[in-house]
Amino acid sequence: MHPLLTIESVDVRAVLVPLKRTPVLKSMSPPAWTIILIDLHMQGGVVGRSYLQPYLPNSVRYIAPLIRDLVERFKGKPANPVDLFRQARQSLWPIGLEGVTLAAIAGLDMALWDALSKAAQLPLARYLGGSVGPVKAYNSNGLWLIDPSEVARETEELIAQGDFTALKIRLGRDSLAQDLAAIAAARRAGAASLQLMADFSQAHTMDEAIARCRALDGEGLYWMEEPIACDNLSGLAQLRRRLATPIQVGENFWGPRALQIALELDATDFVMPDLMRIGGVTGWMRAAGIAAAKGVPVSTHLYPEFSAHLMRVTETAHWLEWCDWADLILAEPFEVRNGEVHIPERPGSGVEWNESAIAKYAYRF
Repeated sequence: MHPLLTIESVDVRAVLVPLKRTPVLKSMSPPAWTIILIDLHMQGGVVGRSYLQPYLPNSVRYIAPLIRDLVERFKGKPANPVDLFRQARQSLWPIGLEGVTLAAIAGLDMALWDALSKAAQLPLARYLGGSVGPVKAYNSNGLWLIDPSEVARETEELIAQGDFTALKIRLGRDSLAQDLAAIAAARRAGAASLQLMADFSQAHTMDEAIARCRALDGEGLYWMEEPIACDNLSGLAQLRRRLATPIQVGENFWGPRALQIALELDATDFVMPDLMRIGGVTGWMRAAGIAAAKGVPVSTHLYPEFSAHLMRVTETAHWLEWCDWADLILAEPFEVRNGEVHIPERPGSGVEWNESAIAKYAYRF
């Protein structure tokens, strides 16, 4: 470890970036994407960088001050992310260990790991004991709840973005016929081997999900993600027993223990933690160990740059979700080709800022 790698200060900014395709869900349809940018300054000049994607612009007003408070608390302390993860959670438990609290800790944790691997002059994957290489990915940049007549064209565009062989498709329209039409259109536009990961975004009640998912069970979907409320673990376990298609959940696990509970209840076949919610790199490593012990495949949710590194050290690594929503504010977005995300040979996570874009899309809070 760098002898001067202790915490000094933090800069927290935010942007609202436009998206090429507006997410269309029953629950929301944001016209722009909220990103919190974290620059963690260490004594000695190393800067650890990370970002969070909290969906709601107003949430920046709550998360950013908490990040600043945490850095002030740990100012002058060694950059030991595992220790700071524990100490931060211990200090904040009276107001809860999920939501805004864990989001702030996760953002700081990712920046700490970025700083450590930069100081060691190693890509994060190597610093964690793995190697740098390609990570298989599916394209999650589209196929929202759009009219089925638009699905074929968008499928072709998404495949062409990186020669993808797998895409995320959103389901849960007003009728089964509309979902079937969307699946059929994607199949026509893609190769016979095209994999479709279906995301219902918690659209259905239990009764609706049983009817809809069983009707779609023969469509060859790779998985069915969150057909019902993400915290209805007993319902997910019941649904899983009734279906042949695997169930996928995990983006809404707040911390590693939430993942453990879901697996103990047999609520899912696969898991896909989100770095902001699972607890950053430290939380991910703990969650990945739990999944590995049970032999459960682990995919990712958002944060493709940090996530790509972590997939290289995850025993049961499955699929990386690729979305380019942060590319506008990155100095060098990761290369995507042959359906894989390629980790650059740069120290740290590879996340550096495009300052002109940040100035253009700055969000004042």
